[in-house]
Amino acid sequence: MEVDINESYHRQRRESETSQSSNAPWRSLFAFTSRSHLLTLCLALVLSVASGAVTPVLSYLLGKIFGCFTNFGGGKYDGSELIKKVSKYAIGLTGLGAASGLLHAGYFGFWLVFGELQAKCARETLFAGMLEKDMEWYDMRKDGVEALIQRLQTQIRELQMAASQPLGFAIQSTVTAFAALGLAMYTAWDLTLITIATIPFSAVVLGRISAKMQPSIDAQAEHLSMASKLTNNAFQAIDTIKCFNGEDFETWQYAKAIKKAAAKYLSQAMANALQIGFTRFLTQSMFVQGFWYGSHLVMKGKKDPGQVLTAFWSCLMALQAVEQILPQMIVLEKGRAAGATLGAILTQIGKRRRVIMTGNLKPTFCEGDIEVRNVSFCYPSRPDQLALKNASFFFPAGEISFVIGRSGSGKSTLGSLLMRFYEPARGELLIDGNALQTLDTGWLRNNVTLVQQQNVLFNETIFKNIAFGRRDWDRVRREEVRRSIDTAFLQDTINDLPKGLDTIVGSGGSAMSGGQRQRVAIARARLRDTPILILDEATSALDHTSKDMVMRAIREWRQGKTTVIITHDLSQIEDHEYAYVLDKGLIVQEGYRYALEKNPLGPLAVPRRPPINFPHVKRLPRLPEESRKQSVITMSSLSHGSTVSVRSIDSLDIQYHPRPQSVFIPAIFSPPAEDLRGDRRARFEPFVSPAAAGAYTMHRMSGIPGVFGHPPDGVLQPFAPPDPMPDWPLSSTRGQKMRDLSLVNELHKSPYGAGRTAIERRAARTVKSQPQPIRLKAMKRPTEDNSSDAHGPIEAVKERSVAPIKKILLTIWPTLTWRHRPLLLGGFLFAGVHAAATPLFSWVFSKLLATFFLPVNRSHEALKWSLSVLGVGAGDALAVYFMHYLLEVCGQAWVDSLRIEAMKRMVDQPRAWFDKDKNSVPKLTECLDRNAEEMRNLLGRFAGFMFVVVVMLLVALIWSLVVCWKLTLVGLASAPFIYIVTRSYQAVSARWESRSNDAGTFATSIFTETFGNVKTVRALTLEAYLHEKYLRSTETAFKIGLRRSVYSGIFYGISDSGIVFATALIFYYGSVLAASKAFTTQSIIQVFSMLLFSIANANAILSFIPQINSSCATATQLLRLANLPQKSSHEHIGHVRLPAVGTISFRDANFTYPSRPMGPVLNNLNLTLAPHTSIALVGASGSGKSTIASLILGLYSLTLGALTFDSVPMSELHLPSLRSLIAVVSQTPQIFATTVTGNIAYALPERSTLASRAAIEYAAEVAGIHDFITSLPRGYQTPIGEGGTGLSGGQAQRIAIARAVARQPLLLILDEATSALDGENARSIRELVKRLTSQGVGVLMVTHDREMMAACEDVVVLKDGRVAERGGFDDLVQRRGGELRRLLGEA
Repeated sequence: MEVDINESYHRQRRESETSQSSNAPWRSLFAFTSRSHLLTLCLALVLSVASGAVTPVLSYLLGKIFGCFTNFGGGKYDGSELIKKVSKYAIGLTGLGAASGLLHAGYFGFWLVFGELQAKCARETLFAGMLEKDMEWYDMRKDGVEALIQRLQTQIRELQMAASQPLGFAIQSTVTAFAALGLAMYTAWDLTLITIATIPFSAVVLGRISAKMQPSIDAQAEHLSMASKLTNNAFQAIDTIKCFNGEDFETWQYAKAIKKAAAKYLSQAMANALQIGFTRFLTQSMFVQGFWYGSHLVMKGKKDPGQVLTAFWSCLMALQAVEQILPQMIVLEKGRAAGATLGAILTQIGKRRRVIMTGNLKPTFCEGDIEVRNVSFCYPSRPDQLALKNASFFFPAGEISFVIGRSGSGKSTLGSLLMRFYEPARGELLIDGNALQTLDTGWLRNNVTLVQQQNVLFNETIFKNIAFGRRDWDRVRREEVRRSIDTAFLQDTINDLPKGLDTIVGSGGSAMSGGQRQRVAIARARLRDTPILILDEATSALDHTSKDMVMRAIREWRQGKTTVIITHDLSQIEDHEYAYVLDKGLIVQEGYRYALEKNPLGPLAVPRRPPINFPHVKRLPRLPEESRKQSVITMSSLSHGSTVSVRSIDSLDIQYHPRPQSVFIPAIFSPPAEDLRGDRRARFEPFVSPAAAGAYTMHRMSGIPGVFGHPPDGVLQPFAPPDPMPDWPLSSTRGQKMRDLSLVNELHKSPYGAGRTAIERRAARTVKSQPQPIRLKAMKRPTEDNSSDAHGPIEAVKERSVAPIKKILLTIWPTLTWRHRPLLLGGFLFAGVHAAATPLFSWVFSKLLATFFLPVNRSHEALKWSLSVLGVGAGDALAVYFMHYLLEVCGQAWVDSLRIEAMKRMVDQPRAWFDKDKNSVPKLTECLDRNAEEMRNLLGRFAGFMFVVVVMLLVALIWSLVVCWKLTLVGLASAPFIYIVTRSYQAVSARWESRSNDAGTFATSIFTETFGNVKTVRALTLEAYLHEKYLRSTETAFKIGLRRSVYSGIFYGISDSGIVFATALIFYYGSVLAASKAFTTQSIIQVFSMLLFSIANANAILSFIPQINSSCATATQLLRLANLPQKSSHEHIGHVRLPAVGTISFRDANFTYPSRPMGPVLNNLNLTLAPHTSIALVGASGSGKSTIASLILGLYSLTLGALTFDSVPMSELHLPSLRSLIAVVSQTPQIFATTVTGNIAYALPERSTLASRAAIEYAAEVAGIHDFITSLPRGYQTPIGEGGTGLSGGQAQRIAIARAVARQPLLLILDEATSALDGENARSIRELVKRLTSQGVGVLMVTHDREMMAACEDVVVLKDGRVAERGGFDDLVQRRGGELRRLLGEA
């Protein structure tokens, strides 16, 4: 199913992230040049100018040497004089070679240094600027923060590449062109003007072509950003993708985005090929008018042949210099666009959409009074929906206060405002009477601690993660950390770790369970010990025992300190504690618990379950009401006409929107039977806000059967209420209920098999048509030390082995489709024509030179051979155009095939593969994005050149051997020296390029960790620490780049000078042969021309070596991913397809997470789960509850023991078909960056009735999220997730529940699926569980919630990876000394 996000919608509600780079000036390449860079830049420019001047000097000497041979051929010189004069110029060439080597080494090295400086400055400036940016800016990123971070890194790399050797080469070539033209004008101005007469027209044409490239560059960047967003989302949500069989869907979506980017790149490639072909024709067509007019000048005696040759050779050098710039134009254009985009982002970072006062007040003491006055606020991504509406709170110093309310009511918003992540639209917030705007932000966040439900841990040790609670974290002692650990009851967990406090928690804390991460965050807050503490569902992932123990410890710790607890768990509130009740951004009630209990309309109204307490928990004395600023608010303005009906149950159950009787409401939302005794209507009591009372009327949903009507026609009823609703398509006998096999097939048919939908077939054509890439058997796969990547010094990052370019290029043919293989052959065929054209041109050129010493008919011969050159030039230009364009097309197809293959294989890898540090989300995304873009150059830009050089050298060599074998052999004598130097240059460059890439990747990981978790970073005031860490990484990367620059420069200079030395040797020995009359002068000149042109083309390859090595390094990484084993893990071993889930059995099951140091999670577990029943898995945090769910879904395989479904071993089952029978809702729901519809119907076949609009809306109704969705700007088509409308935790969970409901599973797994839900929504899920069970659908519920346990037929209590006890909830809760009673705090 295809879901496209309307880009215009994004543009309407988000400020632009990038400027139109089509207007980007060339100075954008210097956007990050500071004064400290000027010395390096000036030296690079001076050396570029000096090295650029070498070519005109070389052309001058070559002109003189050719003049000597011309005079010798014309009889003006004898043999000895020829040798004498040529020897003099050869010595000059030798000196020029030495100077050229030094100058080229200097200019090449300094430009590499300048590129490193630009990258370093861009990284550091962006990092510092983004640290200062408010949260609104992050929320308004069109493609989300993660995709933005990846694009920034790619653009920094593009800027660095353009601002290094390509820019230096372009400047050097420009200087060469102007200097050569200057020499030509000085030597023969009239001949020069005739020769270059077509240049002005050509410049206009080339400029117009170049202008057309920029829009394509912009569009390509947009599509690549979308592709990065998709891959980033996919890898982060890999559990959800696997559980919902979304692997092929994700691959298809990615292939679609890549195809769009490829089309835009090919537009650039065509423009660049046109430029190169046109310039090639221009370069060679000038021979027509040039030589004809030069011959005329010689014949008239106005110029001698040496002057004509010098002028003409200079013009040729000038145009060749321009021609050599063109292959770099795409790199330069991309760098220019990247510089402009980064500059625009920096400019945008420096601006604010509205003026926000930043205070500098730092009070000496924080008492802790918090006052919120008439605050209204809406999130930037939802400007039309107020999260808080004219809300006022008062949290007195030294007391514990509560904020409760349903999901999306604005509770968490309050914490974000108090941390000053956002600024209110109206009203003000005060601490100790000081407005937040007047307080220093650092002081505020060092006195207020926010602990959120989804806690972020950094890829550091447990000790450092806790120590981050203090600003002076580096001075924290272990004794202090241990005291904090005691508060969070984390000691047992740490004692079980192999390295204790020094255990690394992994990226995002992946090595720990949700409850363990929450306790680390609480320990961090305990160490921080600020006067004000905000706990936002901070214990939601803890079991009852742990939660009560932690809450008791928090109460003891926070005595006399201000604490605000945001929660859904009303049992945490004690009688003397004050609570605010929020609903839809309004305060609808407030007061002490004992007062709220007396209100029959309130969420705490009795009857209620008595609070759970440990026997030894001593209640604190009830505080006097005078200590409150206001214990009960009276609302004299309350409208007496307002009516309300509220169900009395221990949950917030307030519904303000009247619902017409005609609207279908699933019966599972009906109130309990005891609530149907009458339609109680009453005025609000004095605890209800006037805003709520005056504006809304509360309507009871009728419980009388038959009044709801039926769901829309054609909707398959997933969880149908009792009559008159139809049941699921199951057989009447409960024990034999089986899913309709046609539905199983519809949901789970492979997109590569028969019976696919249209979109699946298109996906298959996109993916399946790509042949398998050849495996690099001889290549050592990169190995990494995971710990050093994240924690050790950057110098400790191990060097990755890089595949040789030959082995990389050998993967092209088997990867391309049959449609592209003829294009590849055509590209190399045209490359061969181009290669052969150069020796042919050299031969024709030698004939032109020979016309100068013809005694008669000189003009006619010159015209004839000039026209011959024109013909060769036209053919060569066409060959060059098709060579570049066809190879770029094939290069793009090659890389895209590998990208798609890599994506397909990555999502196919077992879940444990993604836990490894080398397979972290940022690294995988970077590999598919930047690495693939660089890899394409190997075929698109470099392979053609290398093939041309090889063919050209072979043709020139054979031709030269035939014409003058002695001179050719002398030229070959220098080949070993040049080969050794070039290979050494390539090896050194590759080694340091790999190190430089690793250092850059390490810096990128810090950048990603910082801004991917920017709220936590700011809440803990870790900006300075991470900034310093990032600066160290960029400094180390720069030092490695500096060494790379030095070594590359030196070897480049040696390589360049070696070619000039070889040229001097060839000319000297040619003069000896000419003087000896062993060969004719014309033959020697032919060999000169062929060897010089061939050497010049071979020399051009040298400047590409750093880029080639970089491309090889990145290609190695992409090929590693594209050659991952496919369908070889435990997920693809079995082939048995079950029609139903059946009985699930664990026998002597042992399991340890491969990448986690926590030790065994399951320890000889024996557990049987019967079908068609509701079962609750209960236990302390880390007891293995979620692990069992993961094993049932096949995300991991058992270490030891057996797992069977209806006696069929898990290893024999076809996992995709099994997963199609199961739906899961995790505690941390994954929301994809697409529309609401796309999220609910995720990975369902496009034409399936389950994916119809009516079915999707029905699933949303069942999940209790339909009303919220319809309130969004575009309803079900509203984009959510990264870059879309933000959701609260409860809203995201209900979207995930709707996604599960929409699939009509036979087994529903709910993993703490109600942890972020309010009481009303949690009760609807309990009713849902009962309804499912009655219809023969099994439910496995991982929970800590007592009510959820009671709603299940069977309760399994886990302890230390084993079953501690099992039975009905009522039986277990009454069992003396039982484990469940202990967990519930009733032992």
